[in-house]
Amino acid sequence: MDQSQPKVPDRSEQVDQIPTVLIPGLLCSPLLYAEQLPDLWRLGPVTLANHCHAGDLTELARSILAGSPPRFTLVGLSMGGYLAFEIMRQAAHRVDRLALLDTTARADSPERRARRHDQLRRVGTGQFHAVVDELYDGWVHPARVADAQLRQLVRQMADETGPDAFGRQQAAIMNRPDSRDGLAAIDCPTLVLVGAQDTVTPVEQARELADAIPDARLAVIPDCGHLSTLERPAAATRALIDWLTP
Repeated sequence: MDQSQPKVPDRSEQVDQIPTVLIPGLLCSPLLYAEQLPDLWRLGPVTLANHCHAGDLTELARSILAGSPPRFTLVGLSMGGYLAFEIMRQAAHRVDRLALLDTTARADSPERRARRHDQLRRVGTGQFHAVVDELYDGWVHPARVADAQLRQLVRQMADETGPDAFGRQQAAIMNRPDSRDGLAAIDCPTLVLVGAQDTVTPVEQARELADAIPDARLAVIPDCGHLSTLERPAAATRALIDWLTP
């Protein structure tokens, strides 16, 4: 883990404390944002959204909105980003700022959809943990594949999610729409963050977001794969705090 800490303004210095809503990614629990929570909390209340109970993005976004403050900063990683786009379609007026981490506005390709179906088939035959381990290998920077501590953390998040919720999440992801047509309409301050070695939603797709969203800020974290908040927590936190406290 990187150890350097971002400088966060003292809570007493904050005049307008905008709440933050965090949406995890596929098979990820609140642990995905554990390293960011203390610094974000100093800027205002933090809500961790539940994205496990439905297999439809529209329904999930509606549920998240129902449990969120009237106006908030929205942060989503990977699947959390797909949900963020749906929230913007449903209630953009409630989003004060938007952070899109390691995500894409594109719909699934036929190849990726077929891979998800195969993963679900294998999970149905009792291979849940084998699928989680294979996903981990593709999610993280190559140098972190042998990181036993990080692998165990991802396994823990997967167990907290469970195979049934994994199936619902995959259904929601596979059926998500292409969100690129709506990017130009996003008019709140937006951060696009990506790991430099993210092979799931690579840098070129992050640049696609940053180029299409007016005045978006792009942050590329070096030596980092798809799980930026876990792989490079201090760098991810610093990028979020710098963006939230200009």
